[in-house]
Amino acid sequence: MTQTRSAFPDAAATWNQRFAREDYIFGLAPNAYLRDQAARLPRDGLALCVADGEGRNSVWLAQQGLRVDAFDIAEMGVAKARTLAASVGVAVDFSVADCDVWPWPVETYDAVAAIFVQFADPVQRDRLFANMVGALKPGGWLVLQGYTPRQLDYKTGGPPLLSHLYTADLLREAFAALQIVELREYEAELTEGTQHHGRSALVGLVARKPA
Repeated sequence: MTQTRSAFPDAAATWNQRFAREDYIFGLAPNAYLRDQAARLPRDGLALCVADGEGRNSVWLAQQGLRVDAFDIAEMGVAKARTLAASVGVAVDFSVADCDVWPWPVETYDAVAAIFVQFADPVQRDRLFANMVGALKPGGWLVLQGYTPRQLDYKTGGPPLLSHLYTADLLREAFAALQIVELREYEAELTEGTQHHGRSALVGLVARKPA
């Protein structure tokens, strides 16, 4: 097996250290690309937020009327996510878990959100993407955003490893089992706390599992 570098050799320790501060390092607002899909997302049902960090995206989905599961490897992030959910009066079922350990259910979710889950090397990423597809109900929606290789020039967020970045072609192949509704590479100014801030090279995917 080809060895690949990891962006976070000890992911739990790395993210717990980053989240161990009072402010929310990615801000309180949901990711803009996810928010822009509000009209496409179901009005009720069950959603999953993958590697949800401090909870900004899962809390927003719960505010839209969805029941939401969310998990993250960092206990500190999940604790802040629970505080955020309580502060706005919504319920989210949070778990502390690694992507390879979390018990992925089959055909359970009406929507899955995966926003900047670029900690995964290519081998782990294949498992993660396959689990996300498997967890969607027929007719369920996937919303994913990530950084493209051009982000290595901007250095405004994301892992500094080419192997962890996405292209439209990579995502088209990875999610070939889904009906791709939107897939585009683009650039935008991000203002997501202190960690994603400035001109950024992005890719966004919206796809649906065939009914």
